[in-house]
Amino acid sequence: MKPIAIYTLTSELHDAQAVAATSNEFLDSLQINYELRGTDYADYGTHTLDLIYVRTGGTEGIFLRLLPQLLAQSQRPFYLLTSGKSNSLAASMEILSYLHQQGYKGEIIHGNGEYIHNRICILSKSAKARQRLQGIRLGVIGQPSDWLIASHADKDALHRRLGIELVDIPIEELLTSPHLPDLRCALRSIVQQHRLQGFTLRCFDLLTALHDTGCMALAQLNAEGIVAGCEGDVPALISMSIVNALLDISGFQANPSNIDIEQGTITFAHCTIPLNMVERYELDTHFESGIGVAVRGFMKTGPVTVFKVSGDLQRCFIAEGELLCNESRPDLCRTQQVIRLANPADANYFLTRPIGNHHIIMPGCQKTLLEEITQLKD
Repeated sequence: MKPIAIYTLTSELHDAQAVAATSNEFLDSLQINYELRGTDYADYGTHTLDLIYVRTGGTEGIFLRLLPQLLAQSQRPFYLLTSGKSNSLAASMEILSYLHQQGYKGEIIHGNGEYIHNRICILSKSAKARQRLQGIRLGVIGQPSDWLIASHADKDALHRRLGIELVDIPIEELLTSPHLPDLRCALRSIVQQHRLQGFTLRCFDLLTALHDTGCMALAQLNAEGIVAGCEGDVPALISMSIVNALLDISGFQANPSNIDIEQGTITFAHCTIPLNMVERYELDTHFESGIGVAVRGFMKTGPVTVFKVSGDLQRCFIAEGELLCNESRPDLCRTQQVIRLANPADANYFLTRPIGNHHIIMPGCQKTLLEEITQLKD
């Protein structure tokens, strides 16, 4: 895809030279890399982000005549950029109102230079992430674990909304693989054979079939860029894939072990974590079974975001917070993180309307970007 493109709408009643001078000054102030396409809309919809720069008032009719062409070329939301000069904000509001009346999505990008710059950067990053999700194939190796009674997915919604295809793969394909002496190699072979970008594994079956765990293999594959989830949890896999498209890491799949509802402090734990997310790690036995190998990872403390999307893409949870410390308690899954949510009231979600038990933890403050990618706010 091409980079950010800016198209223009200008009334013939305004002095072209004066409008051009004002436009150049405005666009330069935004400090973004863009391609100015002017009134040539032939390649509209082919860029990472397309902006329609409403330069003057009196442009509503021009846009209305262009609309059939724009709809034929792209189904994405309309982003109307305006400086506010020459009645351009008023025209943008009329255009956006019409779009909403017709059932189309859109937004006016207007404000001071810093706000517009930041907003365009967010839209561009989220658009790139959504493009990376289009057409990816995610494997479900084995069915979701028996206890994940709320963690299934709507295949049609996934394909329609994000362009993701789910591929069901029997666990027997892994257990009979000639590469099985090395679990990571066997899983990588399945990824290559089915042309997957990620998978979730019914990993507890390995405890009885192999008397071993998948914890280390998943930690390594995630670090290699293959999204690898646990327990056959499909919504967690989708959430991890969204994180990967945004940050090039899969995120830490974990479940809350205890919550201080008043302080908004939560301990998350699981027996594996992507090795490219931690400063160091130790090996231990798997918590529940006491056999095999589990990973105790120590992630850098500081800002984090907790995220989960539902399998039908109707809901999501996004909360920013701070990783206070990594713990090593013997009575929990081996990687343990104590996180204080920025808004303590967000902790009520886990006790009143959670999206399953597993949630995804990633470094940094990513709430705004995740809201744009999912276009869901819960």
